Amino acid sequence: MDAGEVDAGGVETNSVLGKVAAVLYSFTADDHGVSLAELGRRTGIPKGSLHRIVGDMVGVRLLERTGGGYRLSGQVFQLGMRASVERGLLEVAIPFMEDLRERTHELVHLGVAEGTEVVYVAKIGGHRQAVSPSRIGGRMPLYCTAIGKALLAASPPELLERVLAGGLTRRTPRTVTAPGLLRRQLERVAETGVAFELEESAVGIVCVAAPILDPADRPIAAVSVTGPVTRFKPETHATVVKAAAAGIAGTLARRAALVQGD
Repeated sequence: MDAGEVDAGGVETNSVLGKVAAVLYSFTADDHGVSLAELGRRTGIPKGSLHRIVGDMVGVRLLERTGGGYRLSGQVFQLGMRASVERGLLEVAIPFMEDLRERTHELVHLGVAEGTEVVYVAKIGGHRQAVSPSRIGGRMPLYCTAIGKALLAASPPELLERVLAGGLTRRTPRTVTAPGLLRRQLERVAETGVAFELEESAVGIVCVAAPILDPADRPIAAVSVTGPVTRFKPETHATVVKAAAAGIAGTLARRAALVQGD
């Protein structure tokens, strides 16, 4: 098949994006390693072009090399999960976030981990809006935010090592930049189930967060309440934030069990 025609998956391959899509769609659920020759057979992309495309896809972590050729990467799996999981996460989390806002009258966030950063997926303003640098879709480092610390403390140790390897850049005078101190903070978060930020990502704001865990205690997301340092006492709201996180986690688990039971 010449480039520009339609591959077996119905994808036009007359553009680079079309070729990338054709390669992605050519994998099946049973594939553990597909050779370049087999990818060429499945997609119809000429060998020279396919070799370059596959190399670029490995470089951006869409594919991984294996002993038998290539396979879809964990990053692709995460993207697919996000497309379905985050919609369900928001549906469940928003009522709990609104309740938190009513209880605290402050800014409420929902965030997920992506790489070594927090991505904010929901934000509900308080009655007395705090000035926060966050925005929906925005990113912040894991190590200097309450949501980030909650996620880090519940994640495998490898994530913390990646964070430390990237360096703890000082964002404010109170940012924790000493690896030992950050480790001790995360040990405390793991013990108590809540994380705090005290003007570490932005001057003037403090936060309290709790992780939302799946039944295997893996972090799905985290929820936080943020307020100005002049009036907001995050430790006094730790219990309600933990309760909201537990409520979201429990509802998600029940939904998943119902789906599996169908």
